[in-house]
Amino acid sequence: MTYEKIPYVDKPASKLVYGCTGGSFARGEDSAARLDTALCAGVNFFDTAAVYGLSEVALGKWIREKNVADRIVLLSKCCHPAPDGTRRVSAEVIRSDFEQFRERSGLDYCDIYILHRDDPEVPVDGIVETLNALHAEGRIGAFGGSNWTVPRIEEANEYAEKHGLIPFTVSSPNYSLAHQLEDMWGGMSETITGPEHKMDRDWYVKNGMPVIAHSALGHGLFSGRLRSTEIGRAGEVLDMFGMKGLCYPENFERLRRAEELAEKKGVTVAELALAWVFRSPMNVFPVVSTTNPERLKKNIGAMEIPLTDEERAWLDLEE
Repeated sequence: MTYEKIPYVDKPASKLVYGCTGGSFARGEDSAARLDTALCAGVNFFDTAAVYGLSEVALGKWIREKNVADRIVLLSKCCHPAPDGTRRVSAEVIRSDFEQFRERSGLDYCDIYILHRDDPEVPVDGIVETLNALHAEGRIGAFGGSNWTVPRIEEANEYAEKHGLIPFTVSSPNYSLAHQLEDMWGGMSETITGPEHKMDRDWYVKNGMPVIAHSALGHGLFSGRLRSTEIGRAGEVLDMFGMKGLCYPENFERLRRAEELAEKKGVTVAELALAWVFRSPMNVFPVVSTTNPERLKKNIGAMEIPLTDEERAWLDLEE
């Protein structure tokens, strides 16, 4: 496992992030077996959110009972839209969602706390001030945004610089070999894939900001459970959001090429797709979630799979 230091986080973080969503996590049930497996395999970076059902409950219980707070990096998210789509981005919501995190998890501290969505109509000053206040109170370490555009991150960080405050130091956009061709979540899903987002990726490379890549396996498109010839059964593997944003012939051609190259390299499609993410020039931390210990080991092993720039370009239909 490879570990890297994230600004304002006092522990090195594994380059692979374990996503704590769905299943036993969403139900708030005992998830110790899954979490123990990940930690024993070297994964110490865990991702949750206020909107992931009772995931914060399950994760917090494990952290407290196993006394592993000093060994793991915990990321949670606030300010997800309401069920009716109403945006919830404000200083008050940041505070109230953090209090909910404390109540659910039984923890007083979160290593990384990020806004799950943005509302461009809300000024950044109150957001940055509130996150800095939580940091100063010893409640959070690093902070940033999930599904925030680069211009909005720049706006927040310009405000922080002008006022002597801590800036956003992490970002969590959509990033995978699958291109998001339609917005999956109604105007609130920020992706950095595709030629139209090259300037965004260049910005991340230049600034070195950690990219916590959600949907790193394309909502399951590159999980190995779906063949490139089976577009007709995509709905059996992809959720409704994946179907809306990713189920297009271009992505099935990417899947076909991944199958071809994976066979040549003697690896799985999922390993190859993760290798594509890891081999990005950006500082990427892909998020994955699996209940299978062997699959988790393969996900970790994807960091070691050689992939040339030419192979990356070919997989992404650039050649």
